[in-house]
Amino acid sequence: MGRFYRMGVACSSSRFLLAIPQPQLRISQAAQQSTKKVITIHKEVEKIRNMGISAHIDSGKTTVSERILFYTGRIEAMHEVKGKDQVGAKMDSMELERQRGITIKSAATYTDWKGTNINFIDTPGHVDFTVEVERSLRVLDGAILVLCSVGGVQSQTLTVNRQMQRYNVPCLAFINKCDRTGANPARVLGQVRDKLKHNAAFVQLPIGLESKLAGLVDLVEERAIYFEGEMGEEIRYDEIPANMRAEAKDKRQELLEHVSNGDELIGNMFLEEKLPTLAELKAGMRRACMKRAFTPVFVGSALKNKGVQTLLDGVVDYLPNPSERQNYGLFQKTKDAEPIRTPLDSARSDEKPFLGLAFKLEMGKTGQLTYFRIYQGCLRRGDTVWNSRTGKKVRISRLVRMHSEEMEDVTEVFAGDICAVLGVDCASGDSFVATQDYRMSMESMHIAEPVISMSMKAKDSKYSDQFSKAVNRFTKEDPTFRVYFDPEVKETICQGMGELHLEIYAQRMEREYNTPIILGKPKVSFRETLLMPVEFDYLHKRQSGGAGQYGKVIGVLEPLPPQKNLDVEFVDLTSGTNVPKPFVPAIEKGFRQSCEKGPLTGSKVSGIKMRLLDGQHHIVDSNEISFILAAMGAMNDCYQLGRWQVLEPIMTVEVTAPLEFQGQVTAQMQRRCGVVCGTDSLGDWFSLFVEVPLNDMFGYSSELRSATQGKGEFTMEYCRYSPCLPNTQDRLMKEYQDALEAENSDAGKKKKKN
Repeated sequence: MGRFYRMGVACSSSRFLLAIPQPQLRISQAAQQSTKKVITIHKEVEKIRNMGISAHIDSGKTTVSERILFYTGRIEAMHEVKGKDQVGAKMDSMELERQRGITIKSAATYTDWKGTNINFIDTPGHVDFTVEVERSLRVLDGAILVLCSVGGVQSQTLTVNRQMQRYNVPCLAFINKCDRTGANPARVLGQVRDKLKHNAAFVQLPIGLESKLAGLVDLVEERAIYFEGEMGEEIRYDEIPANMRAEAKDKRQELLEHVSNGDELIGNMFLEEKLPTLAELKAGMRRACMKRAFTPVFVGSALKNKGVQTLLDGVVDYLPNPSERQNYGLFQKTKDAEPIRTPLDSARSDEKPFLGLAFKLEMGKTGQLTYFRIYQGCLRRGDTVWNSRTGKKVRISRLVRMHSEEMEDVTEVFAGDICAVLGVDCASGDSFVATQDYRMSMESMHIAEPVISMSMKAKDSKYSDQFSKAVNRFTKEDPTFRVYFDPEVKETICQGMGELHLEIYAQRMEREYNTPIILGKPKVSFRETLLMPVEFDYLHKRQSGGAGQYGKVIGVLEPLPPQKNLDVEFVDLTSGTNVPKPFVPAIEKGFRQSCEKGPLTGSKVSGIKMRLLDGQHHIVDSNEISFILAAMGAMNDCYQLGRWQVLEPIMTVEVTAPLEFQGQVTAQMQRRCGVVCGTDSLGDWFSLFVEVPLNDMFGYSSELRSATQGKGEFTMEYCRYSPCLPNTQDRLMKEYQDALEAENSDAGKKKKKN
């Protein structure tokens, strides 16, 4: 007979009582309340984990979050993601999230598992909300990469993996949905190794697949695990089934090989043909995982309540605590000095000065809610801190820890904690320090450039005030959502990461501000760049009564390499006093202003570098505006003399459809100027990986559905900017010229009327 346990630590629910084969133990109501308070007690740093849950769309991230909260006793009952029971998942707090069944904004909470405090953030899967994943991974020490056992590694999985690499975040992989028809964890593991380039191996095997999923085989401790009871809360350990012993032995050997590749001690034991003990193996896996040299792969089905508790054990066993991740700040001795990368102290005490990063903003009924990650020192309610960017002093009037949309007040937080403060006016990515003279700040987050734009306006002018409030709030919360007024077309233009991104904000304005919104047709954010270097020598001279204007600039405008084609750089190489140093910022300002509108299509200019070599000034007539206009005049000369090209955003598209439609889908992509990067097939279905210009992807959803009898689906994410085809460039230039002519003729008619 196998050993029988009922798991659950620090629970508020009576169903999580410790049970053994003897008569059940009962916990009094007072004891239950005390266990609930355990969560808010400050733990030593070894008992803290900060982790996120990231994945492709519909891999089951929020369902995993819901099970974690249930099994750790943070919620009394589990609910479905789409809110069919009129409740919805705890971490999807917005009504729009529950209606659509998708995660739109990241949600933070904290819980307790076997004495370890786990702060975790559930993130969206859609590429449109990628900034939510970006800023969450920026402040986390580890992550769970959820993969669908049928879909495997998909386009957004690759994006999330790149984000983890950018911030060097260790991760566990969890192959979810092993109960689905067509589940194939072995194939998914192969994709993790081939596509994500992870040194990964199973730490568990499923006992049965699809509808026959019965439990798991633990390869580390060599035992079978069964999840019983109505909600899978009763865990029974047993011997490995006889028909799986040979496979389990082979997979355990494979696990040892992969761990030995990532950890030196286990590697030496492997070469000496010594078998590591259980403690040595776990310690080696932990060391390798923290270095991102090994990725443990767990399996299960969150919906069927199998494998979530063992995944939590993996979080505690293999992901680092805050002291095991070395974080760095930027120390600046003086205002003009170059920042020095300085290691931070993660000790949970107030000995070192406080340093925290505001990584996410939300506007609620009680004002601005700012999410903080504490990197050093201690923050207490009532403390005064300084914004290192603006130098403003702020008093912390209320300090809370978040449980989805619920707030729980705390009096103090230490290094390694994630919390939120109310009433602090700041921007996303601002650093806060304990004293004004402590010149330390955190490294900034990577923010992707918007790739799509639409006109946006309120349905009626009476809603204009509410529309302005909504725009101010959402642009502050989300740095990838940008809104500006275009004086040429006299429209408000909003920019974002995709059609869904802008559509969601329009719906939120209608729901949260009672402001019906009209969205125009989507427009692609094109860029213009230079093909060959151009020299400039421009004199701006204007003489009128009194002081005039005088400024001369000499230099070279040159293209940047393709990997930097979204950057605009300015370098001052002048020597002597021909161009006084106080006027150099004015020249840069004029240069950057000219880059707002290119010569071919009126799009932004990027991928260029201005090298200022020389110039001339006048002792009386030279001033700031003279050199701004001189730089703008030099740019106009370069627009006329240089060879320019239009860049367009290229998207990585993954199309999944039945095999019988492969020819039609491939032909559709080729008509849309797509470049096929690869194909993959699973049973009767195939996946096509293509790079396609965003401008050619509008309307593809309905075309794909009609070609595949409604069975096909696709996902799309931003890849890079590349030169567009000559016919596309000619068409865009013609449209721009026609628009300019129409505008000039309208202006001429108005003058005649006057």
